[in-house]
Amino acid sequence: MRRIAALMFMLVFAGMHSAASVAGDRDSVQPTGAEDGRSALTPLAGTRVLLFTRTEGFRHGSIEAGTRMFKQLGERHRFEIVRTQDPRVFTDENHAELDAVVFLNTTGDVLDGPQQAAFERYIRDGGGYIGIHAASDTEYEWEFYGELVGAYFAGHPRVQEATIHVTDREHPATSHLPSTWTRTDEWYNFREPPRGVHVLMSLDTSSYEGSTMGESHPIAWCREMGKGRSLYTGGGHTDASFEEPEFRRHLIGALRWVTRRDAAPNQPAPSDPSAR
Repeated sequence: MRRIAALMFMLVFAGMHSAASVAGDRDSVQPTGAEDGRSALTPLAGTRVLLFTRTEGFRHGSIEAGTRMFKQLGERHRFEIVRTQDPRVFTDENHAELDAVVFLNTTGDVLDGPQQAAFERYIRDGGGYIGIHAASDTEYEWEFYGELVGAYFAGHPRVQEATIHVTDREHPATSHLPSTWTRTDEWYNFREPPRGVHVLMSLDTSSYEGSTMGESHPIAWCREMGKGRSLYTGGGHTDASFEEPEFRRHLIGALRWVTRRDAAPNQPAPSDPSAR
């Protein structure tokens, strides 16, 4: 039955997902280095990930760079990635075949009422969610999504270098990072600080110009929602973000955590080079 359901899943997506999906150009993807590992034993092998890139507001040019990165990581870590901008794929039937959904720089109201209800059931029943950058500029009027993403976008200063304090160095998404991490991106301010979340990283507000969050400025966090897991990261505005080895490993670790492919709670898997 699962093989039949899997075939139905792929047939549905074949008619809906973007031409940029991995099914369309997998053979053309060229590895960019060994920074995020290539292991047949990766904990993510066989997982299915939906990359959702719909925008009803500002559209980030880096969506294409992020899509390329996920396709490359899918090849290296043996997971399946399907990109779509079509909200009609948000159904109980399709969700049953997914291990995680990534909102990559989505903006505005991207799902209607029935699609929202199906997605909420998916998360509460054990699905995984990753929100990247403008995912916090999405679905302002949907209470469940506000809890899922953790905080809503309020504004940002210019793109600039900043120092990040890594507050949890055992989590799979941050275990590879030093205690402080300096990188360049567009640093979001949020309407309110995230509540009910576990903070993974915070910005050093003295290291750059434009924070309105006071001394405490979280920039990546995670939480559990029912049986599901959610992780948001504020990076990802620039194309260069998705070429950075540390940022790519951050996202692989995030994917491992939300899909429960972490070897043990807050511990990296020894067989996965990207988590070292």
